[in-house]
Amino acid sequence: MAAKQSRSSRKKRAATPLDQARLRDLALTYVARFSTTRAKLVMYLHRKIRERGVAEDAGELDVDAVADRIVELGYINDAAYAQAKSAGLLRKGYGGRRVDQALRAAGVDEKLRSDFAPDESNRRHAAMALASKRGFGPFGREFDASRGLDVAKREKQIAAMVRAGHDFAAAKAMVDASSVDDAEQWVSEAEDDWT
Repeated sequence: MAAKQSRSSRKKRAATPLDQARLRDLALTYVARFSTTRAKLVMYLHRKIRERGVAEDAGELDVDAVADRIVELGYINDAAYAQAKSAGLLRKGYGGRRVDQALRAAGVDEKLRSDFAPDESNRRHAAMALASKRGFGPFGREFDASRGLDVAKREKQIAAMVRAGHDFAAAKAMVDASSVDDAEQWVSEAEDDWT
């Protein structure tokens, strides 16, 4: 108990106000720890300036110059970030809409977001990954192909898939599949269209 009291009674050390060199060091530390985009780095640096203030002799801090230099050095690559984030979310079963939302929130520009938007085959694979992971439709333990799902459970599963970023048609196709084989066939149809 005494350890908790001594920790809480300690005074917080005042953060050192920033100059251009400290700002650069913060940026380097941030990109070393986190996969990020230029826009997220800029937001982080502006937040740090608000929190810590600017050193009296520092003049005006140039956040864009720091961010541009970090990009120039190759420590940040928005295209690589978008590709990795998109692929990771699809593997987890998220749909195209959620992928776009995540990339938009990270400050990825519209052109890159459209370049890394999932195609129909990837969207269907993601829908099946989510259904399999969550036990939706034919992947559920209580699924009976002869009876299907009760209406309330079916609606909840479709709604969960839509919330995960899948369009209604994909969610319905996955939940309403009569068997795992039918779900896999629905996914492979998109692959056949691209070959």
